[in-house]
Amino acid sequence: MTKKQLAAEVVARLKEAYPYTDCTLDYDEAWKLLVSVRLAAQCTDARVNVVVVDLYKKFPTVAALSAAEPEEIEAIVKPCGLGHSKARDISACMRILHDQYQDKVPEDFDTLLTLPGVGRKSANLIMGDVFGKPAIVTDTHCIRLCNRIGLVDNIKEPKKVEMALWKLIPPEESNNFCHRLVDHGRAVCTARTAPYCDQCVLQDICLKRIK
Repeated sequence: MTKKQLAAEVVARLKEAYPYTDCTLDYDEAWKLLVSVRLAAQCTDARVNVVVVDLYKKFPTVAALSAAEPEEIEAIVKPCGLGHSKARDISACMRILHDQYQDKVPEDFDTLLTLPGVGRKSANLIMGDVFGKPAIVTDTHCIRLCNRIGLVDNIKEPKKVEMALWKLIPPEESNNFCHRLVDHGRAVCTARTAPYCDQCVLQDICLKRIK
C-alpha cells in the first residue's frame, strides 16, 4: 500500500468513526479563535474555553482588547500558562487588527503569519475553520498519529509534517481530517497512556500496530 492509498483509507475510516467533528475551542467570531488558539499553546482547550469567558466579559470587542494593557490581559489569562508572552502577543495582535484591518481577521494565510503570535498551525486553523479553505493543522495529535500510522516517517517538525500531508490528503478533506486526528488522538491513540490499539479502526493498516 502506497502512502497515498494509506492516506485515503485513513481519511475514509476516520470519517466514518467521527462523522461530526469540529474545533474544540469555543468562539463565535474570527478574532476570538485567534485569541483562543494563542492561549491554547501548552494548555488544554477546555481550560482556554473557561478562561476566555472572563476575558471577553471585560474586553468584548477587538477595539476593547486592543486598548487593554498587556498586564490587564495577563491577569486574566495567567491560568493558561505562559501568561506574559501570550498577553503580549494578544495585545499586539489585536492592536494591529484594530489599526490596520478595521477589527477584521485577514483572509490570507501569509498575512496571518505576520500577526504577533500567529504561526502556521494557528493560521491554518483560521483558514480552515473560519474561512472554509483547505487547511492542515499540525498539532501534537496530528504529528504523533501521522508518525504512528505511517503517513510520515519519523518527522516531528510541524512544517515538514504539514508539507508531507499536503501531498497525501485531498484539499477538501484536509481541515476535518486534522480535527478527526485530534478526536482519535484523545479517545484512542493516546499520548500519556498506551494507545488502545484493540479499539482502533486503523489497527490493521497502522504501521505501529503492524510492528
